[in-house]
Amino acid sequence: MLHDIWTVFWRDWIVLRRRLTKYVLSRMVSPLMFLIAFGWGLGRSIDVGTGSYLDFLVPGLLAMNSMNISFNSIISVHAERIYHKSLEEYLIAPIRPDAYVIGKVAGAVLRGLISSAIIVVLSYLFGAHFTITPLFLFVLTLNCMIFAEIGFLAAMYISTYEEMSQVNLYVLLPMSFLCGTFFSTAALPDVVRWLVEALPLTHTSHLLRSLGLTGDFSVLSLVVVIGYAVLGIAAGTWKFRRLTD
Repeated sequence: MLHDIWTVFWRDWIVLRRRLTKYVLSRMVSPLMFLIAFGWGLGRSIDVGTGSYLDFLVPGLLAMNSMNISFNSIISVHAERIYHKSLEEYLIAPIRPDAYVIGKVAGAVLRGLISSAIIVVLSYLFGAHFTITPLFLFVLTLNCMIFAEIGFLAAMYISTYEEMSQVNLYVLLPMSFLCGTFFSTAALPDVVRWLVEALPLTHTSHLLRSLGLTGDFSVLSLVVVIGYAVLGIAAGTWKFRRLTD
């Protein structure tokens, strides 16, 4: 099985490696805009109690960015399934369905982590102060996994490109702004806060912020994030198996 996972992952890595420089440069644009506009601009007039708003912003920015990159890195499976029909190569190949799903998710996670590393470097250059620990990296990786898995499921269920773009509009965009990325969810009305705190990005934002700034973390949030990751890989594998049956 490990060989099958590596085969799928290696194919995605070869594609990425050929345009790695362009990929890195393109992933610098959006973080720079956020760091300048919110970190240096708006952030200088916001009091977050302890530390600067830039310190508060960066963990949320990492959570949001890793969500978007991981999701959008795997939705190419949709084009392979609907338009190019290249997914059929894997369906007839002697590769286990769960190995294919894990390999694809791993490729998207790699892209998410590369993009996150760019944000970390830029953030330190902008003067942010936060600590990166093994648990911090683990949570960040789990976040990449969760949204890569959501992207894979969307690619398996959705039939048109227009519907795929609606997932970004109706799912990822609201989470980007409501899940504690730019402000504390405690400021939201109770009903909205309860809904938002059921979403995985909220728990990732809380975990990265607490781990990066104070070293503490919520065990409940960690369990929720792990649960979403396990559920996502199980659902993706189940759906892909149905295609091969």
